[in-house]
Amino acid sequence: MDLVALADFNLVARHGGFGKASRASGRPKATLSRRVTELEAALQLRLFERGARNLKLTEEGRALHKRTAALLTELDETAATIAAGGDKPRGRLRISAPLLFSQTAMGRIAAGFALKYPDVRLEVTTEDRAVDMIEEGYDLVIRVNPDPDESLVGRAFLHDRLVVVASPDLPRPMADLSAPGVVRGAGDRQTWNVVTPEGPATIGIEPILALSSLIMVRDAVRTGVGAARMPISLVSHDLADGTLLHWGDIKGSEIALWALYPSRRLLSARVSAFLDFLKQAFPNGTPDELAAYIGR
Repeated sequence: MDLVALADFNLVARHGGFGKASRASGRPKATLSRRVTELEAALQLRLFERGARNLKLTEEGRALHKRTAALLTELDETAATIAAGGDKPRGRLRISAPLLFSQTAMGRIAAGFALKYPDVRLEVTTEDRAVDMIEEGYDLVIRVNPDPDESLVGRAFLHDRLVVVASPDLPRPMADLSAPGVVRGAGDRQTWNVVTPEGPATIGIEPILALSSLIMVRDAVRTGVGAARMPISLVSHDLADGTLLHWGDIKGSEIALWALYPSRRLLSARVSAFLDFLKQAFPNGTPDELAAYIGR
């Protein structure tokens, strides 16, 4: 297979058209079109559906792009590393991270990484959705309790759990009763199954507020307006100084943050360096370490 033609195909697939790929790479549009046509002829497959104004990958084209894009990137990075005479991290590193982790910790992590590795151009986007790493050009993604994905490998670098907290002034409900004045966050159900020192309890919730951000939920709970279900790392300082009380743990609410990437083979120096940086920031991956990192 012609690797140059394969690289040109992936360039066009990544940018969604010959014109955009030409402008991004500085290569002639006619050359890119010819290379892709030659690849289609060699494979005896149609890789793109060519419309009057748009270009769309066929099913075979999507499969080829997904399987070869990362491999070509690894080859390019290996050649660049050898040419540079070492494995010093350099170049662009694109990361997708969930909203809450980005709001509370990612700024400091990104700044520390940038200071340590000035030759890496770090780009972090914040999204709770499961991005397609290959299609959207990410080198690493951080996800909360990700579903199994055969195309990705990685490691859990942080753990957390959900707890119910409230102001000391708010009456604590008895087991199997409703809790008036709940600040409801995204994903909250009609009841909380809580493990307390006295035993398990089911608490029905009666929301007084519905807020989409856990930062907003925490700030609201601090005012005493109601109880809320929160990651313990986000409220551990409030629990320690008594501004909030711990009503109990949400049953089965363990949270794991994973750093995922497409392949172990030829893992780039940039990704390896970032994984090591996360390990240094959270050596044991406990909620207490995250709470200490977040601070006030």
